[in-house]
Amino acid sequence: MNTQSYSNELTSLRNYFESGATRSYAFRQQQLLTLRLAIQQHEQAINDALFADLHKSPEEAYVSETGLVYAEITVALKNLQKWMKPKRVATDLANLPSQSKIYRDALGVVLVIAPWNYPLQLCLIPLVGAIAGGNCVAIKPSEYAPATAGILQTIIDSIYPKHYVLVAQGDGAEVVPNMVQNFRFDHIFYTGSIPVGKAVYKMAAEQLVPVTLELGGKSPAIVEADANVAVAAKRIVMGKFLNAGQTCIAPDYLLVHDSVKEALIAEMLACLDGFYGKDKQASYELGKIINEKRFDTLVKYLQQGRIIAGGEHNKATLFIAPTMLDNILPDATVMQEEIFGPILPVLTFNSRNEAMQIVRQHANPLAFYLFTASKAVEKEWIESTPFGGGCINNADVHFTNHHLPFGGVGFSGMGAYHGKFTFDTFTRLKPVMKTPVWFNPALKYPPFKGKLGLFKWFIK
Repeated sequence: MNTQSYSNELTSLRNYFESGATRSYAFRQQQLLTLRLAIQQHEQAINDALFADLHKSPEEAYVSETGLVYAEITVALKNLQKWMKPKRVATDLANLPSQSKIYRDALGVVLVIAPWNYPLQLCLIPLVGAIAGGNCVAIKPSEYAPATAGILQTIIDSIYPKHYVLVAQGDGAEVVPNMVQNFRFDHIFYTGSIPVGKAVYKMAAEQLVPVTLELGGKSPAIVEADANVAVAAKRIVMGKFLNAGQTCIAPDYLLVHDSVKEALIAEMLACLDGFYGKDKQASYELGKIINEKRFDTLVKYLQQGRIIAGGEHNKATLFIAPTMLDNILPDATVMQEEIFGPILPVLTFNSRNEAMQIVRQHANPLAFYLFTASKAVEKEWIESTPFGGGCINNADVHFTNHHLPFGGVGFSGMGAYHGKFTFDTFTRLKPVMKTPVWFNPALKYPPFKGKLGLFKWFIK
């Protein structure tokens, strides 16, 4: 299908939404049940696709992709009726005896643009929220994960008509501008890089289309002198090297107090062998880099510091071993760009002010990880550092808690989702006040002369 032909499909989405077919609780519930069943029926094909695109094991595929989608559907099904119910709120004195309610209104036709690093869940979790919100949806899977894009197409086309959920395939640099410039969406949900996020935001602004941008940045893992070094090592290694480091919330650099640096590195080296074995290229647990372009970029980073772990790489298999660097070169690009790969720069600090200055040089990270035993230190860092979300004495796992909103701040994005927050993202607040006709005092109507004292009594 060429890019221009999507205009008719998008018009069909609009017509279907305006028919009202997607609004009822029963309809939304059934679509979510149908999606869950289809994923279950295609789970082996999903595993095969994720292995082909990113070399993910079935276990990693479930924990980091499929299982998170199941969890999102479960939460939505359990709570949807409550989320949809209009919420009664108080009415101010001047408007009594009116009643006030806030409705959650479907947005309309929304566009979900998914990335390649978690190509299943970062497409389907927003889709779940959009369906729960009563919308029609166009989804654009990443062409850089073609096997997963293909199975997404197969699943969606097998359960939903194209006038309800449309899968738009092709080169995102062509398909997305074509759709956005020739059709007004009611919301755009984009996950990916900051440069592309800026381009999407600019296109959306032309038509005043609201956006959710889930971007990235340089997320620090900070290990204070009082941290439990053994636990910190395990959790940082796990959080950093999952999916070959191709995770937007992975620790992008390690900032460790000089007094515990050697102990932490020793523990991390032990973890690397314990988790992935001595022969990293043969590891069942390690993924591959998405394509040659990314591989070449990452290999250049290896030359910008002293390799203290890893460094092995194989272009034929797009493999880069989990790598740690220290003695980073001044102005090295590895500390100016989001790494998005299995390379972890190690920096040290001696004072908290020094550490905070380093973090401020890479402002507005999507994630923030602090390892400390001190509540006072924890409080100081949290209150002084803007970040999207994070963990104390852990890494990455805040993403999996649907009770927490997930999103960025500043250059790491805007808007949030997961659980009810996903539903909120794909609906809008619609306030309504209902006034009885039996109470209709003359005070509310002209002439107003002489009523100023009463107005001041009611409105203050």
